[in-house]
Amino acid sequence: MSKDPSTSELASTLNDTHRVFNQPEPLRGHNLFAGDAALREAVQHNGGHWAEDDLQRYGEICGRPEWIERGFLANHHKPEFEPHDRVGNRVDQVNYHPAYHQLMQLALSEGLHSSPWTDPKPGAHVVRAAKYYLHCQVEAGHGCPVTMTFASVPSIKLTPALAESWLPKITDRGYDPSNRPHTEKNTVTIGMGMTEKQGGSDVRANTTTTTPIGDGAYELVGHKWFTSAPMCDAFLMLAQTKAGLSCFLVPRWRPDGNKNPIQVQRLKDKAGNVSNASSEIELRGALGWLVGEEGRGVPAIIQMVSATRFDCMIGSSAGQRQATLQAIYHASQRSAFGKTLIEQPLMQNVLADLQLEVEGSVAMTMRMARAFDHLDDERENLLMRLGTAVGKYWICKRTPHHAYEAMECLGGNGVIENFITARLYRDAPINAIWEGSGNIQALDVLRAIGKTPEVLNNWYEELERSKGNDLRYDRAVAHLKSQLANLDDMEYRARHIIDQLALTMQSHLLMQSGNSVVAEGFLASRLDARGAGNTGTLPAGVDVRAIIERGNPQVI
Repeated sequence: MSKDPSTSELASTLNDTHRVFNQPEPLRGHNLFAGDAALREAVQHNGGHWAEDDLQRYGEICGRPEWIERGFLANHHKPEFEPHDRVGNRVDQVNYHPAYHQLMQLALSEGLHSSPWTDPKPGAHVVRAAKYYLHCQVEAGHGCPVTMTFASVPSIKLTPALAESWLPKITDRGYDPSNRPHTEKNTVTIGMGMTEKQGGSDVRANTTTTTPIGDGAYELVGHKWFTSAPMCDAFLMLAQTKAGLSCFLVPRWRPDGNKNPIQVQRLKDKAGNVSNASSEIELRGALGWLVGEEGRGVPAIIQMVSATRFDCMIGSSAGQRQATLQAIYHASQRSAFGKTLIEQPLMQNVLADLQLEVEGSVAMTMRMARAFDHLDDERENLLMRLGTAVGKYWICKRTPHHAYEAMECLGGNGVIENFITARLYRDAPINAIWEGSGNIQALDVLRAIGKTPEVLNNWYEELERSKGNDLRYDRAVAHLKSQLANLDDMEYRARHIIDQLALTMQSHLLMQSGNSVVAEGFLASRLDARGAGNTGTLPAGVDVRAIIERGNPQVI
């Protein structure tokens, strides 16, 4: 029986409405290190040249489609809380998608939590920072327990007995997410619990109490309002003793194999960073061992906090880089009004401005990594003391707007959840808020300057190395000094002061890097009267094509 010709023609018309074209394919199979001129040069300039082959290898891994897909899966399938097992036993289990565990295993196998501690040498922190920067571009959420494990080492070293038993497992490159005692494991991860409902950043208002039970051990009773990665094997926590606020290492299981009474109340429903579980917990007589001196909990845990803040700089710089390469790649593949977007002058202005932000962030982050490598040098120690607070404030705070501007380059596609730009935008505020929000960082800078004036003098000495290279820079440094010399309303003006500390340092580092095109673009857009306004307002004369090319991903 033959078909009715009119029916066949109608079906053909309904099934063939259009063909898909002028839609860029997903960015896959590119080397994140090879395509990042700013990172490659910063690694070389700051003493990490010996690891270039390893960074090339890892850059290729981080650009593979299967790892990009795991980043999407870990975010699509959020962690789920299981308070009890099927017969009613309290287990406080958080279940993650397998992709999350695969990302964790990759990070720890590469030593992102331990390499500078296990193999300390010049450039070790620079190389670790570069690898972590590459890794965070795949997926940022699981980086939280990686960072906390890395950052816990200096604090735990304050108590030699704890260091002897815990550090070999903390720095091991294995990954064991099983919910069982640390005494049965060869490798562990470490979390942190500082803030409580009533205090937040004001940790001295903490109400969690302790009872000493001998041999440096205590039982803790209280709560923590924001404890991320609750499946870590132990946590550094703050609690009150008779001597005042003190720091403790609190394991998830007691050494005798019984569950330590740390009870997860619920998981936070966050806007971003969703692959990483963040919880509210209660401590019902939880065992904890004193870290450092009793009554000096803040100085003990601040060593961990400082390292986590440094990692916030790395993570936000990585977010800026991933957003920029997505924008540049899209603009190079998408046509509008007769030519590709990347050939449109206004889009060139936007893309170059996005890349300049990355250049400044990477330069400052890697300079602080070099300081981290040389903390035995008093000048580098002072630079790190101020630079971490300034960098954490500035880079992390600049990232949300940067993520939005990159998202806009993709148009409507940019806000769709199966494009990475949507996740980058949701994740962007996290590092600015966590580990001390903007005001906390600004006050920390003022406190450091007031307590140790040498930190500011040392900062000025660093800036002095670029004096005379550019009149705009010299004027900006003079303005900075005048702002800091005026003690009136300094706390009120703190954010403006931190802005100037950051911009002058970034300008100095970019001039010292030797790339005059990048330095000119940065100074012209950030230090002159125009200020650091909306993205895409670079003045005429900036070599936007050369700057964009530095951020253009190398597709394999």
